[in-house]
Amino acid sequence: MRRVLITGCSSGIGLDAARHLQARGWQVIATCRMPQDIAARRAEGMECLHLDLADASSVAECAEAALDGGPVDALVNNAAFALPGAVEDMPRGALRAIFEVNLLGTHDLTTRLIPHFRARGAGRIVTISSVLGLVGIPWRGPYVATKFALEGLTDVLRLEMHGTGIKVVLIEPGPITSRIRENAIPHFERWVNWQASPRADQYRASLLKRLYEPSGKDRFELPPRAVSDRILTALTVPNPAPRYYVTAPTRISGAARRVLPTRALDWFARRS
Repeated sequence: MRRVLITGCSSGIGLDAARHLQARGWQVIATCRMPQDIAARRAEGMECLHLDLADASSVAECAEAALDGGPVDALVNNAAFALPGAVEDMPRGALRAIFEVNLLGTHDLTTRLIPHFRARGAGRIVTISSVLGLVGIPWRGPYVATKFALEGLTDVLRLEMHGTGIKVVLIEPGPITSRIRENAIPHFERWVNWQASPRADQYRASLLKRLYEPSGKDRFELPPRAVSDRILTALTVPNPAPRYYVTAPTRISGAARRVLPTRALDWFARRS
């Protein structure tokens, strides 16, 4: 039975991927940060480990525990959070906090599994990026920055792993049904003093409504299963593609970044 370690399995993409792969015969090692989510995954018959990507000790313990349970065939880097707000309103600590999870913790976990994959002569590293790793849009600066960095780091890792038997894949979703917006609220409230911002009126008119007022699905939004299907493909085909786009906005943004001049891309991003 193949074993896969998946981060961020409390909800959304990570939870659906864990269930999807388990149903297809994979032994899933799910990770969550909160005790109640760990208990819930174990109740579903999954091995579940505690993981806080912001804590180096937690990352080390998670990697060790996963490997102690037997060979690991693949890693799916999914865990991340969003921190909305204007770039000019982000203190240094805010950027440090989001990079610790979205980039540094993910990198730490990955490098702890690579020696195991090298020793086995095979392994899959599938990293969930975002359409916001291709183009930036207003109010998403910190998240965009982490995803741009993650894309670059993963591209270089893919090049460096050539010939080792380790396949490195990026998956780039667009709008997917999840709790990322809800989960972003505590981070926004902790770090962004929007009332003191010169953009306070803009916050009231746009971002606060999007964060706090119920709304329907975004245009083009797909369920998490659309991403899980791509994860399964990336883990099982003999020669996976370097990138898999999920949702129409990602495909459009990928094409726009390749062909549009910067001014036109800026116009496109402002309207997104």
